[in-house]
Amino acid sequence: MEKIASFTIDHIKLQPGVYVSRKDHIGAEVITTFDLRMTSPNEEPVMNTAEVHTIEHLGATFLRNHPEYKDKTVYFGPMGCRTGFYLLLAGDLSSKDIVPLMVEMFEFIRDYKGEVPGASPKDCGNYLDMNLGMANYLAKRYLDNVLYNIDDSRLVYPE
Repeated sequence: MEKIASFTIDHIKLQPGVYVSRKDHIGAEVITTFDLRMTSPNEEPVMNTAEVHTIEHLGATFLRNHPEYKDKTVYFGPMGCRTGFYLLLAGDLSSKDIVPLMVEMFEFIRDYKGEVPGASPKDCGNYLDMNLGMANYLAKRYLDNVLYNIDDSRLVYPE
């Protein structure tokens, strides 16, 4: 059986960043999958499920309400390894294309206060597993350590 594309990336060299994971053609449309890597795989602790869940709710809400990207957003959700998130957008895009969107989204998450959207028993199957304080912290960390001064070493997968 062939390895899937995400298992061919050298996770020993991989650092936090914004990477194009793959591009799929569906009819005439291109769907670009982004790897939003927030922690260094196998080097530092992974994110706990509560903060990952909170980032997922806030990020999805932000993207689905964004004036430019709401109709281009296909999916936003966590990686099973809990080192980051996948973002699928309609369009043939590069990592650089979405850096301003990611800065905007993670500033939204960093600064968010109040009730997490969709964090109720009617709206979510695990609504109690939320940690807004840690989601705020991790968003700030990603902004400060990666997004604000991002360069090509954090935009293209390592060889």
